[in-house]
Amino acid sequence: MFESFIEGIGLAFRLDTMLYMSGGLFLGMFVGSLPGFTTLMAMAILLPISFFLDPLLGIPFLIGVYKGGIYGGSIPAILVSMPGTGAAVATTFDGPALTKKGQARKGLEIALFSSVSGDLTSDIITIALIGPIAAIALLLGPPELAAILFLALVVISATSSGVFVKGLLMLIVGLFFGMIGQDPIGALSRFSFGFPEIESGIPLLPMLIGVFALPEIFTGIEKKASSIVNKSELKISGDRLTFTEFKSCGRTIVRSTMIGTLIGMVPGVGQVVAAFMGYAAAKAASPHPEKFGTGEIEGVAAAEAANNAVNGPTLVPLLTLGIPGDNLTVILVGAFIAQGMRPGPQLMEEQGPMVFAILIAMVIANVLFLGIGYVCIPFFAKVVTIRKSFLLPLTLVFAFAGTWIFRAQPFDLGVLIFFGAFGYMAKKLHFDVTPMAMGFILGPTLEYSFGQSVTLSSGHLFQYMMFERPISAAIFALTPIVTFLMWRRSARLRKEFGTG
Repeated sequence: MFESFIEGIGLAFRLDTMLYMSGGLFLGMFVGSLPGFTTLMAMAILLPISFFLDPLLGIPFLIGVYKGGIYGGSIPAILVSMPGTGAAVATTFDGPALTKKGQARKGLEIALFSSVSGDLTSDIITIALIGPIAAIALLLGPPELAAILFLALVVISATSSGVFVKGLLMLIVGLFFGMIGQDPIGALSRFSFGFPEIESGIPLLPMLIGVFALPEIFTGIEKKASSIVNKSELKISGDRLTFTEFKSCGRTIVRSTMIGTLIGMVPGVGQVVAAFMGYAAAKAASPHPEKFGTGEIEGVAAAEAANNAVNGPTLVPLLTLGIPGDNLTVILVGAFIAQGMRPGPQLMEEQGPMVFAILIAMVIANVLFLGIGYVCIPFFAKVVTIRKSFLLPLTLVFAFAGTWIFRAQPFDLGVLIFFGAFGYMAKKLHFDVTPMAMGFILGPTLEYSFGQSVTLSSGHLFQYMMFERPISAAIFALTPIVTFLMWRRSARLRKEFGTG
């Protein structure tokens, strides 16, 4: 594993990789700065670009979009109390108050420095942990993998936004969509409904763009008038952040980074919960909690360090077990698969140097992140004022063009429209589509693992998995307990901070 790490260092330090990461960071910050344009939508739209690039260009490009978008959402959150991403909702608790006090520049700079600090630290922790966890994952058999996947899917449903039952329903729908095509055990076609185009399964890219990007575009069209910001009201004023002020937030940044890192390793929880937990922990630990919500830079630092610290660790379950950490890493699954790098226990063994190169590139990206963010803060502040009516039609064109160039099949456009309509209706009915996407991606692997377990058990599956395989038995036993605890924690945070 150490040899793979050393080889990965040599692969990561490429000028073209840094240029593509810089482009991804810039685009991510740009989209994040636009109220109503989410990082998820940007990654879904830009995903096809990665297919035509070397793995060390395409995947770091998308990771740059990921990192830049999470930070970019803090800019409108601080300036106009309109978070560019869900991860920046907690930033609105103190950010706009700083702007009203004439300290917008300090708010933007503490958000940037906290984001980079949290992201960099969590990326280093990710590199340190990925090898040992991958080695453990290789020791897991089909029963253990099936148990872990089952636990992950149930937790994802429990922690998704909205009612738990709705999350479970979406999970079941996703599992059904994942079953369309070939049986992973017998390779027999099923549920194709007479469409030969889906006998090998629903194409991943049109599904991802349809369910994640199109609903955001349609919703943006509905709300475009309400999101226009008056340029005369938007000013970056106040002194710059001093080192003493940044240092005073040190403990908060470290605490939030640890919270975000741990949250990132739990599939399905994501940046929003991490930001709320980081903010709540900072407020509880402060000697002056009454100042939070009135323009406290420590509040901005807590939220931004936590939500950005999630970015790296989400790749731990993805790369070692094939489980996307959140809805953004669902998009990365498509990029890895397209590059012939199927995430899972075998990936580190088969393509260790490439994986480490990508992870090391993430660390390098933070240096670029700091430079681009600091220099371009005034520009991204102006981006907040761009009319969405100028960008939404262009985004829609990119969605259809990206789907077409994937395989140049008209059927894929139909899949795009179908899942776009599905995602839009789900959004209107307050169903979170993340469990559906997770079920679609993980369902075949779960079914294959269960099928292998049935074969190994000689027809006595329950006895085999619950008595002869103690690890899988322990995971199944812990599933309801972990699910309840994660659901209760997520529900409490949403209720406390009024996010539904």
